Amino acid sequence: MKIRRLAEGTINRIAAGEVVERPASAVKELVENALDAGAGRIDVAAANGGCDLVLVEDDGEGMAADDLVLAVERHATSKLGGDDLSHIVTMGFRGEALPSIGAVARLSIVSRVQKGEAHEIRVDGGRASSAMPAGFLAKGQTGTRVEVRELFFATPARLKFLKSARSEDIATTDIVKRLAMARADVAFTLTLDGRRVLDLPAEADLFAGRLKRLSRIMGGEFADNAVPVQAAREDVRVHGYAGVPTYNRGNAQMQFLFVNGRPVRDKLLVGAVRGAYADFLTRDRHPALALFVECDPVFVDVNVHPAKTEVRFRDAGLVRALIVSALKRALHEAGHKASTTVAGEALAALRPHTGYAEPPAYRATSAAYDPARDFQSPLFDAPSARVETETPPTDSPLGAARAQLHETYIVAQTADGIVIVDQHAAHERLTYEKMKRALEEGAIARQPLLVPEVVSLDPAEVERLTGRASDLAAFGLIVEPFGPDAVVVREVPAMLGRMDLKGLMRDLADDIAETGSALSLKERLQDVAGTLACHTSVRAGRRLTAEEMNALLREMESTPHSGQCNHGRPTYVELKLSDIEKLFGRR
Repeated sequence: MKIRRLAEGTINRIAAGEVVERPASAVKELVENALDAGAGRIDVAAANGGCDLVLVEDDGEGMAADDLVLAVERHATSKLGGDDLSHIVTMGFRGEALPSIGAVARLSIVSRVQKGEAHEIRVDGGRASSAMPAGFLAKGQTGTRVEVRELFFATPARLKFLKSARSEDIATTDIVKRLAMARADVAFTLTLDGRRVLDLPAEADLFAGRLKRLSRIMGGEFADNAVPVQAAREDVRVHGYAGVPTYNRGNAQMQFLFVNGRPVRDKLLVGAVRGAYADFLTRDRHPALALFVECDPVFVDVNVHPAKTEVRFRDAGLVRALIVSALKRALHEAGHKASTTVAGEALAALRPHTGYAEPPAYRATSAAYDPARDFQSPLFDAPSARVETETPPTDSPLGAARAQLHETYIVAQTADGIVIVDQHAAHERLTYEKMKRALEEGAIARQPLLVPEVVSLDPAEVERLTGRASDLAAFGLIVEPFGPDAVVVREVPAMLGRMDLKGLMRDLADDIAETGSALSLKERLQDVAGTLACHTSVRAGRRLTAEEMNALLREMESTPHSGQCNHGRPTYVELKLSDIEKLFGRR
């Protein structure tokens, strides 16, 4: 078979498959163009999941007639100065979006520059018209209006792979939300099938303004349960907001990551977040956060994939370490704060009791009435409860212990409410933090293997492991090369005990390939420490004295992260007196 040149239209449709995978992809490219044009307001609309119509209108600088003609040609762009791919400061730069969309749809672009006339150009399935005068733009003196109709009419096979209109709308909404998070200074609207689903006014591009934009998108509860994150190192800056561990989710859909204003789904950044929260959440729970990484454009390569959702850093280890340390410091400063939703859920579970219960003083009994005994028994199910006669101070954050319920929960009185503490979960966190400090302050004890174990691996895995041998040694793992396709393990961390060394070596090699660090071993050590803490902590069902309960409360107040156990569950619930009064109709 002879080699032949493909037709230009075929080439464009093939290229379009990389850039425009679904309607949401077209929305992303068009909104990014609007941002690059300096828009202060961007209006997005879609019909039938974006298959019938995608409309993006902005008030940016607009395009003249000559620029309109070039804009729909492949690899024509105004965003690269001197063809320098090492210093990309715009969202787009490939010059592929508009011609790709025009190759598979019916595209119309109307644009107007300052003190100029509006012009329009049309592209139907790759066939472009000439620029022609157009009517006055609806949105101000300058700007651009892009209409995409009958998406994929030129490649009908692609339509078969699209999901339902609702699924496509969800994808479009997600794209617009992510771009709106990155640019709080730009107003956004999104209309789906005539229904306005997003209306975000422009906010001051300051920390407070960004949190306001995030709360509009992620929900008001996020703002109530997020802590600020800020750190910088060697011209790389990380800032944003991270949810406290008890405000977690069953998936990672509430994690939003940005690099120089660009929404990304990067394994390095996701791994850094996982590492930072490893102390607080099990692997099946995920934090809610929005993190923004800013750096010199030469430090990051965004020309990795046509969709521009993946990036590569010159020093991935620096970025990962900065994110982990920034998040850990922010969570540390949050102290023992737990999610505000915990108290709300507790109150929602409470129901006013309307049934009649005869007061203790009037129960028929042959015994003399004892206020302490009779008050304690019906309400607290004695002997589980312990009501103390002393009156400790209640001005401490977690108050003074008043009772123990069912030998599991401590009830404390604060200045303006009550606190209910799960004694086992609380002591588990305290014990775990002590174990962590012991690991950090001294070398991890090693256990020499009586017979060193040889583990067969791929040559690339061997190279990755032996290249980080010194890091592994710091964790108590001594690994040496054993030929080109094996390593020999001579010593292991004593606290790990017996283990599947082959599986461990493979996991470590994979983690080093993804994140540049030996995350798995560190997490395994933390998992073991968590298990030990769980088994050595005060168990549910153990009766505590008043001194023990108050000592536990005071230690919780002075220990970071004591608001949640090692698995992300809350260690205490705080109920304000005003909320309790509402339950009884006093407010």
